[in-house]
Amino acid sequence: MMSKTCQLQVRRLAGSMTLLGLGLSVLVSPWFLAIVGFVGLNLIQSSFTDACPAEKLLPGCESSDDTATVDPA
Repeated sequence: MMSKTCQLQVRRLAGSMTLLGLGLSVLVSPWFLAIVGFVGLNLIQSSFTDACPAEKLLPGCESSDDTATVDPA
């Protein structure tokens, strides 16, 4: 489960990439709409699988699964 900070960072990244893609598609080339499509598909995929590639790249999104376990014996 993502922390609140991580969720906010992922949303900011998704929103920023969407706006960047829209702006570039208007100013440079319509092919930049592919960025918007990729962001949308990634958000849909992560809602089903609970796996988001951006979590591995963003600071503050450390997974609790990666913590070292101590053998109780």
